[in-house]
Formats: sequence, structure tokens, C-alpha cells
Amino acid sequence: MEYYSIATVLIVLSAIFGYINIRFLKLPITIGLMLITIVFTIILIAIAQFDDTLLLRERAFIKSIDFETVLLDIMLSFLLFAGALHTNFTQLKVQRGPILAFSTLGVILSTLLVGLIMFYVLGAIGLEVTLINCLLFGALISPTDPIAVLGILKKAGAPKKLETKIVGESLFNDGVGVVVFLTIFAIADKPNASIVFSDIAKLFGQEVIGGVVLGLFLGWITYRLMKSIDNYEVEVILTISAVMGGTMLAHNFHLSAPLAMVTAGLIVGNDTVRYAAMSKTTEAYVDKFWELLDVLLNTILFIMIGMEMLVLTLEESYIYAGLLAVPILLLCRYLSLWLPIKFFAKRLDFVPKTNLIMTWGGLRGGISIALALSLSQEMHRELFLVITYVVVIISILGQGLTVGPFIKKLARTRSS
Repeated sequence: MEYYSIATVLIVLSAIFGYINIRFLKLPITIGLMLITIVFTIILIAIAQFDDTLLLRERAFIKSIDFETVLLDIMLSFLLFAGALHTNFTQLKVQRGPILAFSTLGVILSTLLVGLIMFYVLGAIGLEVTLINCLLFGALISPTDPIAVLGILKKAGAPKKLETKIVGESLFNDGVGVVVFLTIFAIADKPNASIVFSDIAKLFGQEVIGGVVLGLFLGWITYRLMKSIDNYEVEVILTISAVMGGTMLAHNFHLSAPLAMVTAGLIVGNDTVRYAAMSKTTEAYVDKFWELLDVLLNTILFIMIGMEMLVLTLEESYIYAGLLAVPILLLCRYLSLWLPIKFFAKRLDFVPKTNLIMTWGGLRGGISIALALSLSQEMHRELFLVITYVVVIISILGQGLTVGPFIKKLARTRSS
């Protein structure tokens, strides 16, 4: 199917489902759209019992979309830049220590814990999977999804300090998580090759440090260009070019595009840069443009996630493994956050029950599905794709719908 036709269908569905959500359900957009899409998909499957024409067309449409490429190579950079652009830079600077620990140590520790526990759990239910492939699953499922987190936390009512930690962690751990995934993927892809830790360290350093440095450069050059003119049309285009050009540079030089976009977005969105480089008119147009693009891409993404159900291999043992993975993942996230929180608790004023809130508020989304889609058949792609899908659905619908009431309940408990 032509790219224009695919984009048209997705945007039309986004408009229709978005209208239904706002008019009737009134749920956060990520939750509402995914729920409507899943119901729509179930209706298609039900209709297919009598006439499968529409279902076959829908499956062909989903298969024509390269979800992994569309999300990781195109949409993700725009979404991360938009998220970082509207993140409180001052609070982020204050909380930089725990955020750095959560997004590096936390992701690596969670990857190891999830991988090890899933290795034994899958074996216990008769699914023989090697440890390295279980670690690969741990790497793709451990990072929280900034797209899902940002969309839901806006309405959750979390204290600002805590919201900054969760959002900041999700913005950065995404880039780190992808690098950890790629590192383990390289080992799993060549199981007989010798592991050279210096090569792994070089890859990790190049991706992470190189991505941040590129983001700093992009943010600085965009700021200098915007400061030298006063024309909101051109200044909005400059931000778009920073994202698109920066992503292309990152891919060409094997740097982390997600980390580059987060860093660039934080710099351009910094209050100091805003006051120095943007007039009030420019600031309003830049903010509104990226807010609109953020919402549009979010709607398309979560509709694609909902529709992916049509092409999954839904074996009973796979679904059971996915349901078992949910509490395992929550436990591993809690444990991986415990050490950094304890370390920084004496230096920074943490909100009570921070670990519980961050565990329940750490949602998984499209990034995990995209990484699972990149697995080969030898890496048990179908199994881990179903497990990932189950985790993401429960995360978005279950945790997403309850994180707001959960935070409010803890707040009432503290005040009483």
C-alpha cells in the first residue's frame, strides 16, 4: 500500500476514534484510543465469523506498515523532542542525580532481573528459551515509554517533583534502553562469537555519549539561529529541521537519536533560551505546533498498537506467559528503583511512597512493541511479541487508568 494511503487511513481513524473518545468516553487520549481500537478490532474478528473480507483487508493493511521503522526511525524523534520541549528544565536539573541513576542503573538492573526470572518462569511452564534471549526481552520491556507516560501523567495529578522524576526518567531511559537492547541483540545474534567487553563499552559509549553531545550541539545551534531572527514561521521550521536533520545525523554516525532529541528539546525548551531567543508570538507558535504534532502522532501510534492484535500468534501458553510477566515486571521495577532512591533520599526531598508511585506509573508502550518486532524467529519473536503486547495493554489500560486515583489515595493517606 502506498505511504499516502496508509497515512490517510491512520489519520482518518485517529480523527474518528479521537472524536468518540472526547465526545463519549472522556479518557486520556492514549488510553481512550487504544481501548476504542481494541474494541474495533474485536468487532472485526466477530464479523469475520460470518464474512472475513473486512478482517483480511485490515490484516493486510497492518502488515503493510513497518511498525518498527515508523516508530523508531521516524515518530520517536518527534515525540521525544516534543516531550522534552515542555519538560520543566529547572526541576530536571535539580533531580538530575536520581534521574540519571534511574535511567541507567535502573534499566540495566531491571533488564538482568526480568531476564533471569523469566528464564526460570518460561521453563517452568514448558517454554524453553535461552537465557540470552530472556535478557533480550528484559532489555526491550524494562524502559518505561515516555510517550505513554507523558500522555497520562498530565492528568494524574502527581506532585511536580515526582512528575519530573518519572517524566525525566522515561525520556532518558528510552535511549539507554535501546542501546542496552542493541548490545544484547548483537550478542544473541551471534551466540558462538566471543564477547569482547571493550567493544560493548565502546558501542555503549558511542551511542549514549555521542547522542547527548549531538543533542547539545543541535540545541545550541538552533538557539543561536532563532536568537538572530524574529520570524515565528522560520523559527518553527528551524525546530523541525533540528529534529529531522539531527535524527539523520544520529543514524549515519551510529549515535542514539532518542538521547539526541531529548537533549536538544530540553535546551530549546529551557526558560533561559526561550526568553533570549523567542518573542512571545514565536514561543506560542512553537509550543502549539509541537503540542499538536505530539497529539497527532500519539493518536496514530496507539491506534497502530491496538491494531497489531490482528497479526499476533495468540497461543494460549504465550498469553499465559504474558500474564505472568506483568507482576514479575512490576516487582523488578520496584527493586531496580529501590537502590537509587535509598542513595539519594538523604540529599533530596522525595515524596513519600515514591517507589510505589514510580513503579505503578512506569508505563510500557509502543517502543517495547517496536523492539519486539525487530527480533528474529530464532530469538522467539512470536512468543516475546505476544508477551510484550499483553504487558503493554495491561500497562496502558490497567495502570494508566488507575495511576491518578492511586496517587490521590496515597496523598489522602499522607494528609490523614
